[in-house]
Amino acid sequence: MTEETIFSKIIAGSIPCTKVYEDEVVLAFLDISPNNLGHTLVIPKVFSTDATDTDPVTMSHIMTVGQRIARAQRKCLNATGNNLIFICGKDGGQEVFHTHLHVIPRFADDGVFEPANHTKYAEGEDVTIAEKLAAAI
Repeated sequence: MTEETIFSKIIAGSIPCTKVYEDEVVLAFLDISPNNLGHTLVIPKVFSTDATDTDPVTMSHIMTVGQRIARAQRKCLNATGNNLIFICGKDGGQEVFHTHLHVIPRFADDGVFEPANHTKYAEGEDVTIAEKLAAAI
């Protein structure tokens, strides 16, 4: 299956990007709207909508490249942390429906993300949800 997205156009070379890394499986380039300078996207060259429908071998390669980029961000940009994030589905906040890993360099007090909202399980709800997930896996 092939979908035309901004990322497929970047892979085809019809839209330019600032390339960080490329091999036969993935292309990595700087995000045009970065959370921090050096924010890099790693995308598979073979189309998939998001990380939930990307084949496991490709996912492993995306993560391997993402890890290498994260290490480079720490070394070259003096980042003191990183976020490696897949955003999946419209309700997850995905904007470009082509699998992509965000590799974001982080720095002390950079204010990139607000503290996360956390919730609590009602009595026994954790067990019920865990059982449902285990059965679906």
